[in-house]
Amino acid sequence: MRAMILAAGRGERMRPLTDTRPKPLLAAGGEPLIVHLLRRLAAAGYKEIVINLAYRGEMIREALGDGAAYGAHIAYSDEGKTALETGGGLRRALPLLGDAPFLAVNADVWCDHPLYPHDPGDDLAHLVLVDNPPQHPGGDFHLQGDRVDDAGESRLTFSGIGYYRPELFAGTPDDAFPLAPLLRRAMAAGRVGGEHHRGLWLDIGTPERLADLDARLATGRAHAPHATPHRS
Repeated sequence: MRAMILAAGRGERMRPLTDTRPKPLLAAGGEPLIVHLLRRLAAAGYKEIVINLAYRGEMIREALGDGAAYGAHIAYSDEGKTALETGGGLRRALPLLGDAPFLAVNADVWCDHPLYPHDPGDDLAHLVLVDNPPQHPGGDFHLQGDRVDDAGESRLTFSGIGYYRPELFAGTPDDAFPLAPLLRRAMAAGRVGGEHHRGLWLDIGTPERLADLDARLATGRAHAPHATPHRS
């Protein structure tokens, strides 16, 4: 299975830190956020990794190279000067991701989910959901057993970690568009599965949250475990 790191966003909430560098290259615990994630993906068995680029993308490409230093091969999906949003970015990268299901992870989340390879089977997507953080108390989706829908009142937050079949993007334009409407359409068809991850999850979306992660790493409170085998 291949993996994709979503790294094209502008990082407006991170300003002024992102005025001179893309958010994935901001450091916590002595290393850029995207390097932490690359190491975890390689440890989980992903050897082919796609990274999408837009804002200051050349800096990411220069910093990471071909991925050999992290035990993987990196292919870059260049979106130009303006990011294509999550849906458009995933759709643009499909030629690099192939015909099989793939994992996609936001570059600006820190989570101790094991990131195991997982085949969603007949589902078009499998989402990792987490408890609602203070900045997003209403959550995103409802989880009943292993099924995700948009109708239930008790909601969880989408972690930014998802497994997708390329068929989810059938008929979509090669342009900017959000992912959520595609997921809701698939939910209405009963084709989105999910899980509730109850471990550590942090949305590193502001300078304060980046500082919090840095402090956690310094004191060992944000340890990400080694990957563990998983039966799909």
